[in-house]
Amino acid sequence: MTKQTEIQTHRKQHISQRANRLSPSGIRKFFDLLSSIDGVISLGVGEPDFTTPWHIREAAIESIEKGQTMYTSNSGMPELRKELSRYLKNEDDVDYDPTSELLITVGVSEALDLAMRALLDPGDEVILPDPSFVAYKSCVILAEGKPVSISTNEANNFEISAAEIEARITPKTRAILIGYPSNPTGAVLEREQLVKIAALARKHNLTVISDEIYCKLIYGIEHTCFAYLPGMKEQTILLGGFSKAFAMTGWRVGYAAAPKEIIAAMTKIHQYTMMCVSTMSQVAALEALKGDQTSVTEMVEDYNRRRLVIVKGLREIGLSCFEPKGAFYAFPSISCTGMTSEEFAEKLLTEEKVAVVPGSAFGKCGEGYIRCCYATSLSDIEEALNRMRRFVNKYRKT
Repeated sequence: MTKQTEIQTHRKQHISQRANRLSPSGIRKFFDLLSSIDGVISLGVGEPDFTTPWHIREAAIESIEKGQTMYTSNSGMPELRKELSRYLKNEDDVDYDPTSELLITVGVSEALDLAMRALLDPGDEVILPDPSFVAYKSCVILAEGKPVSISTNEANNFEISAAEIEARITPKTRAILIGYPSNPTGAVLEREQLVKIAALARKHNLTVISDEIYCKLIYGIEHTCFAYLPGMKEQTILLGGFSKAFAMTGWRVGYAAAPKEIIAAMTKIHQYTMMCVSTMSQVAALEALKGDQTSVTEMVEDYNRRRLVIVKGLREIGLSCFEPKGAFYAFPSISCTGMTSEEFAEKLLTEEKVAVVPGSAFGKCGEGYIRCCYATSLSDIEEALNRMRRFVNKYRKT
């Protein structure tokens, strides 16, 4: 072995264990695949097909024209935090001090990462549902914590219960991580269930990290902000953002709301990693909160129409499909084909040019399901269903 080969071998051995434990995002894998195939209908990436409303774009354009291109406070523009505080009070009846209890982040993904790194010491455990958003387990691992999964499925409406959580609590448990409405299932926990989880968190002195990015995308039931529940503001890290309800994915603006000690810890990490969210994106977010909310209502109504069409269509194909109550995802079972979720997704893409995400990307309990995002036009949904019908009929085993 030459000296150069020895050096290269040595370098390869110095990838951290944390990085090696991470799996590549199953969502991005299929996003990259579909970008290389013409004529694909994408039910894959969870992104609104609406353009950011004009009044929001106009505010950002005007800020650039005025030369507002400098850094802002690490915590975010004071006027944005003040408006966010007002918004959370009006929408969810929770009070947050804009100077010490709110942090503006680069999307909700950064807020989640900061929350984990601020809370966890090596070996601390975080209880979370399976399946769940792909970043949940990864952010726990990156913070040197241990994810502890609770299995959910169609039979229990993809919901976790306080009893299941309590059965997994150990002396190392530090937090409970929930995300409802759920990505990928569209499940929603109603107030009665959340109250029981809150009582459990108080009993065991656990922090609840509540990812509520889809809180405006709920159909037929009422959203309950976890921090609103009695005694839970002091034990909750509330995560939210602008990507979904305001169709602002590319602007990358999220936030964390929590007790000041937690926000201070998260802000310290944020200072050394992201520093601050881009100024023009913060201006856009400010306008989103202050401006006319009609477009949000209209988008939610449109998503609901699409939701009904895709669930009905999947069931007519013969795929068992839980009715999602929030977000913009359907999560049908593909067990009738006998394929794994990844095999199904790959064959459907190559043979019928429909992109979906294999359920296994979201955890072990996602195996046997696929995620279909209905944040696309009704015409595309209907054509995708036609293609899926041909595909399922071809491969149906039962």
